Amino acid sequence: MKKNILVFPCGSEIALEIYRSVKNSTHFNLIGASSVDDHGKFVFENYVDGLPFITAPNFIPSIKKVVADYNIDAIYPAMDAVIEILKKNEAEIGCKVIAPDTETTQICLSKSRTYETLKNYVRTPKVFSRDELQSPEAANMFPIFAKPDIGYGSRGAKKLNSIAEMKTHLSQYPSCILVEFLPGKEFTVDCFSDSNGKLLFAAPRERSRIMNGISVNTKPVDDNGEFLQIAEKINTAIKFRGAWFFQVKRDANGELTLLEVASRFGGSSSLFRAQGVNFALMSIFDAFDIPVGILRNKYNVELDRALDNKYKIDINYNEVFVDFDDCIYLEKKIVNDALMAFLYRCINSNIKVTMLSRHDDEKLGKLDELLDKLRIRQIFDRIIHLDPSQKKIDFIDNINSIFIDDSFAERKAVADKFNIPVFSLDMIEAL
Repeated sequence: MKKNILVFPCGSEIALEIYRSVKNSTHFNLIGASSVDDHGKFVFENYVDGLPFITAPNFIPSIKKVVADYNIDAIYPAMDAVIEILKKNEAEIGCKVIAPDTETTQICLSKSRTYETLKNYVRTPKVFSRDELQSPEAANMFPIFAKPDIGYGSRGAKKLNSIAEMKTHLSQYPSCILVEFLPGKEFTVDCFSDSNGKLLFAAPRERSRIMNGISVNTKPVDDNGEFLQIAEKINTAIKFRGAWFFQVKRDANGELTLLEVASRFGGSSSLFRAQGVNFALMSIFDAFDIPVGILRNKYNVELDRALDNKYKIDINYNEVFVDFDDCIYLEKKIVNDALMAFLYRCINSNIKVTMLSRHDDEKLGKLDELLDKLRIRQIFDRIIHLDPSQKKIDFIDNINSIFIDDSFAERKAVADKFNIPVFSLDMIEAL
């Protein structure tokens, strides 16, 4: 029987990567939950809304109720502050929380505490006091960098070039810490430690393009041992379990200097999932004391991220009428894989698929022969081959259906006669 894993909050970048990593698992069933309706509502098939914010006094009782109502076996927290509060209340909640122990989560939540813990193990940035930066000699210390002590992303993070800039910035973000400015390249090192604390994986990737604190373009870099050495030292000083990561940046002399450590996987660690290292799934297996192994393919990969679209459409239908030429079959040489993916989803949902086609091309062959050559004939419940003079609207015999065609004139004729939804190719992603 599949174990039920609650992902909270399910609309974060981390939650969406958990979904992509685990959705096809035969061992685990994902349930998403959030305090506000967000993108997770469009992604998780099983969704719980209206949970209190983590600062609310009834947050833990509400989570306990969800755990009981949905027979939750483990919670996978998908935000740093949520990791800390859920892990701290793990015993009361009554199920596993997929994260390292409370001390580790608290260390990683605070950059100043992280630096204090690791300063004797790895190179950490110099931290300046407020008084130090207002002394007569302070002008020579700039530029410096301000970053939130607790938090992630780019909010409150800024390069400061003068005392005046610093004062203005601190008036807006008073909880920032002030550290030395590091001018070199920035890297994330994605790591995994098993239940015994053994470091099984550590691989660096360059943060080539960053947007709102998130790496949106990243690729692996070779490690001559300097990244692995830092990973091993951090893993010795802090007790990790499951996926975690740290970020480093080169200083003016080229030395790698610690930026932060997190007790979860990085949002762009999907780069390594593309090579076979599934951090989320391994972390879940490890939480249930199931041994995991690492199998990383040796091809090059680069990840570039952008906003994606998800849609919910309030239409019900039990049949799809779809065109062939320039719709399923593009440029008379390739199958439209995006449309075929949708048609297979229809088959999975017991929705009939009917092809309407006037295909007549001697060079390409007869329609049935071409469908066999393309290996797609069997997916259609009906194949209606029209003469060039016949109209598609005369063969639509089910008004509880939708119509897909590249021709505006064909779509308009069907919509006008039957008042059913009609779709062009650019609309398929909404289905």
